Amino acid sequence: MKIDFAKSRQSTLGVEWEIALVDRETGDLRSVAEEVLGQLHAQHGGLGPDEEHPFVKQELLLNTVEIVTGICENVAQAKAELSENLAAIRALTDPMGIDLYCAGSHPFAPPKEQPVTDKERYSRLIDRTQWWGQQMVIYGVHVHVGLDSREKALPITDGLVNYQPHFQALSASSPFWGGEDTGYASHRALMFQQLPTAGVPYHFEDWAGYEAYVADMKHTGVIDDVSEIRWDVRPVPRLGTVEMRISDGLSSLQDIGAIAALTQCLVDDMSTRIDNGESIPVMPPWYRMENKWRAARYGMEAIIILNAAGDEMLVTDHLLQEVERLAPVAEKLDCVEELAAVKRIINGGAGYQWQHKVAAAHGGDLRAVVRDNVARMKQA
Repeated sequence: MKIDFAKSRQSTLGVEWEIALVDRETGDLRSVAEEVLGQLHAQHGGLGPDEEHPFVKQELLLNTVEIVTGICENVAQAKAELSENLAAIRALTDPMGIDLYCAGSHPFAPPKEQPVTDKERYSRLIDRTQWWGQQMVIYGVHVHVGLDSREKALPITDGLVNYQPHFQALSASSPFWGGEDTGYASHRALMFQQLPTAGVPYHFEDWAGYEAYVADMKHTGVIDDVSEIRWDVRPVPRLGTVEMRISDGLSSLQDIGAIAALTQCLVDDMSTRIDNGESIPVMPPWYRMENKWRAARYGMEAIIILNAAGDEMLVTDHLLQEVERLAPVAEKLDCVEELAAVKRIINGGAGYQWQHKVAAAHGGDLRAVVRDNVARMKQA
């Protein structure tokens, strides 16, 4: 089968932010997304009954909404759009006694008690995946970067997988699950990969190999549409982008800006290298999987594998090197301040580290973790 790759301007940007709705008094999840979306729908004149709001979307669970940007030129524009749409949601949820929360997981809500959105594709997913699908009370931040050539999509996907542990460590914010401390910085990372077609992507030598894979998945009934391939990094043919889906949910627009800037700079750098006739290194699959596990387990303290030779380094040390290396790219893309925010996360702590501190300061009360996250969201 042939899969067309849409035309896109190189290094344009789009961001998706999954947000949970929580009760202001208890901190528990509230399944009121349909009510919120209904009010937004009514406010947005001209939408038909079956049309979605352009920048606020429905998600798998009724406790979740997703904010998306349009096509942005730089990270500052993406942050401004996210902030504007977050304010539009908050204007509706505040009178309802609902607060906005975002981390890789909710620290204590029982996963199997969360209602699923009434859509056929979600029902099929839960029916097929059963217990694992019922555990998907997880939230993430996804970053799309435009590519000017289909031939760059798979090499840059491989390239971003090389940086999977970097993004995982910076964003890790799901140490608690169903009221328990899992011992992982990102429990979400290992939970999400239990779904069919999720996890670390395969390596393909060329676009024809990718097309053959998608054809096989459709022929055997694994997927009905290419969008059901939920890899941690994936090409998105209909948009002409590569999508970085590794990151846990983030409560701070500054942190989202850092993740978006790092993604955009890496993609632009790889694109230039390909234009110059260079190839993007591909690590062996066993190293790719090991790096994901190490970052999910140890977060900012992960010792990661850098290359096919098996050289290793502390992830934060390598991140600092990469931020310096990418400084000229950030200048070109007008995201110098946002890329520098990577250092702020390293110095100030990732989400899982803040959650542990807050829980310890409140005698293990995980409601305090939710309150702290909500407060951070209000500063966005």
